[in-house]
Amino acid sequence: MADATPPEDDVMLADPPVEEARPDDRIDDERMDEENTLKAEFVRSVADALNEGDGKAVYELVEPLHPADIADLLELFEREERYQLAATITDLMTSDVVAELNDYVREDMMEALPPEAVAQIVDQLETDDAVQLIEDLDEADQRAILAEIELEDRIAIQSALAYPEETAGRLMSRDFVAVPEHLTVGDLIDFLREGRDLPDEFFEVFVVDEKHHPVGTCALSWVLRAPRSIALADVMKRDQTLIPVMLDQEEVGLMFQKYNLISAAVVDENERLVGQMTVDDVVHIISEEAGEDALLMSGAGEGDINEPIREAYSARVRWLVANLGTALVASLIIALFGAAIEQLVALAVLMPIVASIGGNAGTQTMAVTVRAIATNQLTRSNTRRILIREMRVAVLNGMTIAVLVGLATGVIFTPLLGGVIALAMVINVVTAGLAGVLVPVAFERLDQDPAVASSVFVTMITDSMGFFAFLGLAVACGVTG
Repeated sequence: MADATPPEDDVMLADPPVEEARPDDRIDDERMDEENTLKAEFVRSVADALNEGDGKAVYELVEPLHPADIADLLELFEREERYQLAATITDLMTSDVVAELNDYVREDMMEALPPEAVAQIVDQLETDDAVQLIEDLDEADQRAILAEIELEDRIAIQSALAYPEETAGRLMSRDFVAVPEHLTVGDLIDFLREGRDLPDEFFEVFVVDEKHHPVGTCALSWVLRAPRSIALADVMKRDQTLIPVMLDQEEVGLMFQKYNLISAAVVDENERLVGQMTVDDVVHIISEEAGEDALLMSGAGEGDINEPIREAYSARVRWLVANLGTALVASLIIALFGAAIEQLVALAVLMPIVASIGGNAGTQTMAVTVRAIATNQLTRSNTRRILIREMRVAVLNGMTIAVLVGLATGVIFTPLLGGVIALAMVINVVTAGLAGVLVPVAFERLDQDPAVASSVFVTMITDSMGFFAFLGLAVACGVTG
């Protein structure tokens, strides 16, 4: 954080130096495809040079890449090859590369490095990136790394680690510019020109009162266009979005999305400015939360291809076991109508259709509901309206599918059986719409993630109701004779 003490003398800005194009500014069709990913041929050439022990060739191939592309390249290799590649391109393994690595890959590589080497990388990172780098390491490794870091940075990192995971306090950057509200525009410009302890990049300046409470913000574009004599209090934007330090990262992402923020102040329980969240951090949050919800709905855990096999197994198998239990419920319903199925084989042929269509309808509604909950479009105040809406959609869908399958069944088998499956289809699709809304909402009311394996329970309901409705109606209508 930088505080303002404006200098007395006016300082003239010099023309910025013209920098030569960096290697990573070049577009090389031999390395990247049209989707901006590394070509398989390029990756193989690096692997071949690595296997042949030609370190010079490896370095020449990798050196022009952007840090994010180097991180992608490392993730494409197996563990041992990854270590070998990192050792070959040591001076290219900058903090920018490490910050872009997948969480599991980064953790694995940090554990393989000595504490002093990790500390050198941490020293180059901003606080939020440094915290992300070491937060998943063992406590012993964390202590060893922190012991190698300068006191000021160590205190900042330890302060961040004191907050719960996935909160603004853990994720915020402590590198920001804050100035007192009594300054003029000229004072602020002079302070920024002096450049003492300023972040490398920032979008706006936070204005604070004597208690360090944020009272407004000044975008750099405003500062450059305003006369020097104007007081900051007259040009600053007083209406600002403040983020509580304990706010969950998903809520932070929603706030940025709702209010179109570029950056926002983070305040502690006493409303004092302690950090900032910027849009580049929020892009990662939104991407992470979206992928997390999609994976949780299927019970696939974190779903990371770099996740250790044991953790992936543990995350997935428990939901498969739960799915086995719910499948048994459907099987028991089928067993109740075993005699009817024996008398009319057509029932066995047709009943998977009823369950399958119901399952798909339930998954559609559930996906819409989970997204609506995640984006605050579905709240306690409009749950009833959304439920009625989805039921109307379900009725229309059910009737459409019922007409199609009923006519086909009536032609192939009997009109009576066609009527039975049509009615069963309407019942199951409507039930699927009801379950697709109520299951995620129930999770949310119980303060659980509404995306957590909702599909397992929705599938159980649609399968069970589909079989029960179809077979029950068939027996009640005398289809089996």
